[in-house]
Amino acid sequence: MKKLKLVFFAGIVMMFLSTTVKAQGIEFFHGTYAEAQVKAKEEGKQIFMDFYTSWCGPCKMMAKKYFTLEIVGKEFNKKFICLKIDAEKGEGPELAKKYNVKAYPTLIFADASGKELKKALGMRNGEQLLDLAK
Repeated sequence: MKKLKLVFFAGIVMMFLSTTVKAQGIEFFHGTYAEAQVKAKEEGKQIFMDFYTSWCGPCKMMAKKYFTLEIVGKEFNKKFICLKIDAEKGEGPELAKKYNVKAYPTLIFADASGKELKKALGMRNGEQLLDLAK
């Protein structure tokens, strides 16, 4: 019985921690670009795309240090459907070509139809990300 209580308690703690961590920074959409467009239309939001590669140091730093900031997450999650796009895998190469991505990281802001509204090249800190989101 003690083991059952311990397992139950541990499960509740893990559920709380995973919910807490997820809510802090940018919540990236886990679906295709087309699915993100549909969601953006349904929710009346724009699309934010982070084009990255697995070997890009500044991309990794932004993902770890700035995309996880609570203030950045609140602003981006409120306004955008956010996508991380590996420019070398899956639909990434096609989307990188569509948006003329030639360097990493490249941040693209688009309307729900996919029309590019703003492009930013290179790493951005939290304050710069918030400025871009305006």
